Amino acid sequence: MWIADKWKDYELIDCSGGERLERWGGEILIRPDPQVIWNTPRENLLWQQAGARYQRSQSGGGHWEANDLPENWPVEYGDLTFHIKPMNFKHTGLFPEQAANWDFMREQIARVPVPEETRGGLLSGLFPRGGEGVRVLNLFAYTGGATVACAKAGASVCHVDAAKGMVAWARENARLSGLEKAPIRWIVDDCVKFVEREIRRGRRYDAIIMDPPSYGRGPGGELWKIEDQLYDLVKLCVGALSDRPLFFLISSYTTGLAPSVTGYLLNVLLKPKFGGTVAWDELGLPVTESGLVLPCGAAGRWTAEL
Repeated sequence: MWIADKWKDYELIDCSGGERLERWGGEILIRPDPQVIWNTPRENLLWQQAGARYQRSQSGGGHWEANDLPENWPVEYGDLTFHIKPMNFKHTGLFPEQAANWDFMREQIARVPVPEETRGGLLSGLFPRGGEGVRVLNLFAYTGGATVACAKAGASVCHVDAAKGMVAWARENARLSGLEKAPIRWIVDDCVKFVEREIRRGRRYDAIIMDPPSYGRGPGGELWKIEDQLYDLVKLCVGALSDRPLFFLISSYTTGLAPSVTGYLLNVLLKPKFGGTVAWDELGLPVTESGLVLPCGAAGRWTAEL
C-alpha cells in the first residue's frame, strides 16, 4: 500500500461507524466514509469536541453542522500550502491520501536533469526535452494538489477541470505555495475534448496525471462512467505523450475498481510502446488511534527507464 504518512497538518485520528475523525491544521472534523464498516469504541474525546460534522440526509446529500469553524483555513504539506473549506458532499477541497502520489510525481520530475540555462549558468550538455522542462498534463485536476506538487518540482503544468470554481481554487493554492508566476496553464474544459484538441494541435506532454470521477456528466450532458470509459480515455491520452515520456498516473476512488485494473490498463496501453515499469496499489492513510491504515482508493503508475 502507498501510505501518505508524512503529513504534519493533517491527521486521521480515528475512524468508526462509517465516519472519520480528522485534524486539518488546528480544526477537528467528522466526515462519513463508506469504507469504515467497523464499529470500534470511540474512546478519543475529540469525537465529542469536533468543530464540524457532516450529516447525511435521508433524501440524499447532506450538510455540515458547525460549532465554531472558519470559512476556510490553510494547511501545509512540506513546502506546499492549500486552502481547506468544508464543501457540499462532505469534501474539504483536498484528498490527503494523494500526498503519496505527489511525492511520487516530484521524485520522477527530479530524475530529469535541470538545464544549465535555468540555473543561470552556461548551456552545457544536452537536455532530453529540448530545454523546455518536464511538461505535465493534469486531468480532472480539482483544486490542484498534483498541479502544485509538479510545478514546485520545476515542471510546467497544464491544469484541466470542467468546474470553473475548482480551477479558481487551484490557482489560489498555487499562489499560497509561491507559484503565482510558475508556468501553469489553467483550463476550464471537458477533459476528453481538451485532449482530443491537444492531439490535433500537436501538443505533447512528458507526464499525464488523471483522477477521473466514478460517475458524472460533462458540460453538454455527456454521461461518464469510469468502468465504461477509462480504457478509451487512457488510450486517447497515449496519443498526447511525447516521444520520451516520464510517467503516467491513474488514480481512482471507485470502490469496485481494483488497483490491478489500473495496472492492467497501463501494461497493455503504455508498456508495449514505451517500455518502462508499471506498479499499482491501494492508497492509504495511517490511523493514529488504531495504528492501522485506512484504504482510500487505488492508483496505477507507469514510469520510464531513463
